[in-house]
Amino acid sequence: MMWRKVWAVSRREYIQRVWSRWFVIATVGGPLIMASLIVMPVFLTERSEDNSMTIAVIDETGVLSERVAPALEQGGWIVRAEAWRDGLLEELTAETEAGVLGGFLVLDGMTLSTGEARLYSGTSESPLRLLTMRSAISQAALEYHLERSDADAAALLRGGRLSVNVIDESSADTDGTEFLIAYGGAFFLYMVILIYAVAVMRATLDEKVSRVVEVIISSMKPWHLMLGKILGVWAVSMTQILVWICSVILLIAAGIPALLSGQYGLPQLGNFGEVLPDPGLWALFMGFFVLGYLMYSGLYAALGAMCSTDQEAQQAQLPMIMLLLVPILMVIPVIQSPMTSASTGLSLFPLFSPILMWARVATGAVPAWQIGLSFVLMALSVFGIAWVAGRIYKAGILMTGKRPTLPELWRWLREA
Repeated sequence: MMWRKVWAVSRREYIQRVWSRWFVIATVGGPLIMASLIVMPVFLTERSEDNSMTIAVIDETGVLSERVAPALEQGGWIVRAEAWRDGLLEELTAETEAGVLGGFLVLDGMTLSTGEARLYSGTSESPLRLLTMRSAISQAALEYHLERSDADAAALLRGGRLSVNVIDESSADTDGTEFLIAYGGAFFLYMVILIYAVAVMRATLDEKVSRVVEVIISSMKPWHLMLGKILGVWAVSMTQILVWICSVILLIAAGIPALLSGQYGLPQLGNFGEVLPDPGLWALFMGFFVLGYLMYSGLYAALGAMCSTDQEAQQAQLPMIMLLLVPILMVIPVIQSPMTSASTGLSLFPLFSPILMWARVATGAVPAWQIGLSFVLMALSVFGIAWVAGRIYKAGILMTGKRPTLPELWRWLREA
């Protein structure tokens, strides 16, 4: 009977929020807008360029043209190879001025030794187009020299892997990819936990101000209502996050990074999917989010029950915001030194764990027992906060007029 009532509240909260205009815009429109901003410039560039994309390549070295041409064609150019002959530069200049050619590229001995080449263009080229060409020329010269040695040219051009063995674990450092995953994930956790915990407070406060809660409480216990709201908003948050994750996966599967790589000559984007976290890290991320949300949503639900107006709620939530702001301010020091005593202690504090333990986990420098201990402490905190919040919610949800004092809160905890 209890769970049926909790389910009814959760279902109502979920449906009401999922079908709201702003949820649809943020959840569906956000990824679509992002994809459009990425794809449209490439599409418009390809649609607007005709003869300007045709380029003649004069290779005085005899070894670079066959390497440069495929990269330029991948970037959208139509390549026309030209053998050196007297009067060739004058002919190509005339064709460029007539609009038959977009320009011509001269590769010589200097190109082979330093990567320097000469481009004669009929119009001013965009920085991205020039970046594509420079990348193609320099990689062709490097490939030529590497192939003449015993080195693996393809592997070196893709970019090697760096195996880091930390002697002093207390000073362990992170590379760029780990830092991006750690900091980006921590900031995302901060944002979504704050947004959805505040949503629980808003839902509680709105029903309290409109007196709807007085009708609802007549048919169920207050903490059943609180639990239903927390689970309903949690389901909304999971729906939104899963849609965003699926959108990222679809963009990668659709070859968007590879499309940008081909258009702008940035080959590292073609392997973008390789730098994404593995499934185990995704699972830990979701675990930190769920437990972090449950802790803070309980606190914010109690906060909403304590307040009677929006102004009171805004003033009262400042300590809650500080509890989330402190770990986000400590993220960079923790990422830079994940194994120090301070980083370990802060990341094991339950209210800081969702952000700071994630930042340490993403660097790959955390013992498994510390991760397990942080989850145990967060789970215990969820139950402890639920017990405290339930008592405050029960006593405060029907109280109006003024915010309770600390002695009154203590009395609620003892008597509720």
